[in-house]
Amino acid sequence: MRLTEAPTGRLSATVAALYAACLLLVFAVPAAAQGASVLETEATGPVTPVMANHLADALHEAERGGHTALIVRLDTPGGLVTAMRDIVKSFLNADVPVVVWVSPAGAGAASAGYLITSAAHIAAMAPGTNIGAATPIDLEQGEVLDKIVNDAAAYARSIAEARGRDVDFAEEATVDGASLSAEEAAERNVVDLVAASRDDLLRAGDGRTVEVAGGREVQLRTTGVEIVAYEASWARRVLQRLADPNLAFLFMSIGTLAILYELAQPGVGAGAAVGVILIVLALFALAVLPVNAAGLALLGLAIALFVGEIFAPGIGVLAAGGTVALLLAGLFLFQRPTGVGVDLRVLVPTVVLAGLAAAGLAVVAARSRSAPVAAGPEPALNETTTVRRIVGDRAQVFVGGAWWNARSPTRQLQHGDEVRVVGRRDLELVVEPVEDATSDDQEGTP
Repeated sequence: MRLTEAPTGRLSATVAALYAACLLLVFAVPAAAQGASVLETEATGPVTPVMANHLADALHEAERGGHTALIVRLDTPGGLVTAMRDIVKSFLNADVPVVVWVSPAGAGAASAGYLITSAAHIAAMAPGTNIGAATPIDLEQGEVLDKIVNDAAAYARSIAEARGRDVDFAEEATVDGASLSAEEAAERNVVDLVAASRDDLLRAGDGRTVEVAGGREVQLRTTGVEIVAYEASWARRVLQRLADPNLAFLFMSIGTLAILYELAQPGVGAGAAVGVILIVLALFALAVLPVNAAGLALLGLAIALFVGEIFAPGIGVLAAGGTVALLLAGLFLFQRPTGVGVDLRVLVPTVVLAGLAAAGLAVVAARSRSAPVAAGPEPALNETTTVRRIVGDRAQVFVGGAWWNARSPTRQLQHGDEVRVVGRRDLELVVEPVEDATSDDQEGTP
């Protein structure tokens, strides 16, 4: 039999085609990975509406920008139930995979943070972190507390079931306050993996299949991807930093004392300006924290009693009452169960200092009323001035570079009255309202 040799040109073309196909297969996946990206953001501090809005915007950006996944670096002691539920809801209905990574070492996902981590498609923790302790906190006892705990436990179980995680721990965390380290959480299937770095996280997550909204399955490709940082706006960062119950209580207390100082020692208004700024910052914080109406009422009562001590000083009864009211306000200012409250290490010293400061300012105000400064040039007769302040039943004016008590023989002086000096009696000026003097002159004119 005679064999026919294949043409050399055709053989070369076939080999070249096979070689090109191999190259295409080898480099196709890396080329695809090079075009992929992952969006990364941080969620640090108490769980508040500010954090919920930030994560909702980050998730929307991940979906809109076509990113492979959203990585959330989480470190929280817990926070508002309503804000936590908003975050969980957005994660459970996300169109892109959400990866929650509790990091860095020393961070935690306590209380509401556990439920947020559990709602992620992939839950990861860095070594040296912890998770759990999701028992609702309430000052009440009995049936009401049982209902709250039962509701929280059912919610935690439903999230764990939806993500295929340890349902028993969901019960333990909410009912018994159980907490686990990163390694223990991975062993019990509370989280999916332990990752010491972002690179470890991306390598461990690569190739995993997760189910996103609508039951659609997505296989993660996270090796060689571009990391795109998503940062909160400066306004949100400030609000999130202010969303601290300790800062809110401190700002409100110090701001009140600054205004009390201005009332006791009127000057250029620096104390009032500082006080107003601090109180406005405190109100920003209270706007995003779970405020209790009873706590607000007690706070208002404390301020009223301190002001009363300034204007009607006695033996310190009003200052003592204000101190007690301020202490109770710190204890009841924030609603339960939230995991948010004023630390006793901040509360007690602040209350004690506020009470002492209010009492001291009352003494200063009393001395200022009883002995106005009379230094400076002798006030000239017929010099006009304005009533600058009313202390008790006494009017005070600033004439000739000094404060003087002033009285009118014709009527009770009011704040803002324009008066003319007509005489002096010891350290008290005898004045006549300018309007009254003008009327008398007009009546006497023929």
